[in-house]
Amino acid sequence: MSEEQVPAGPDVRTRRALLAGAGAVGAAAVLAACGGEDDGGAAPSPGPQITNTGDAGGGDREGAQSLARTTDIPVGGGAVYAAQGVVITQPTAGEFKGFDPVCTHQGCPVSNVDGGTINCTCHGSKFSIEDGSVKAGPATTPLAAKDIRVDGDQIALA
Repeated sequence: MSEEQVPAGPDVRTRRALLAGAGAVGAAAVLAACGGEDDGGAAPSPGPQITNTGDAGGGDREGAQSLARTTDIPVGGGAVYAAQGVVITQPTAGEFKGFDPVCTHQGCPVSNVDGGTINCTCHGSKFSIEDGSVKAGPATTPLAAKDIRVDGDQIALA
């Protein structure tokens, strides 16, 4: 067999096939490394942040699914329930408020509630936990209020 003749068949691996396979594995690794969320370079906040996508254990209350227990929402803080489309805050003990979880600046989801504000890490906007008003821009419009209902220790969308 000469150098120009290459054996062919199902069990023969060519240099081209090996290089193509190695390239595919490398591309998969790069794509997997790039698949995380882009946080805009901001460090995560160490403050309370709760993300809950299901029932908080209270079951169905008069047709509305319970999102959280009152003990899940810290006084002076809150929690983002992005999947349910609400941020719940407790500005003062026993007072619960609901807000839209989408920043009014460019539509990014707010990321957490910390330091007395609802925070969007996309561009740094901060909103009041009391009334959704803008505490720091670039947003200029407050977060829309959402109706919530507290029934015993359960909080649900109204």
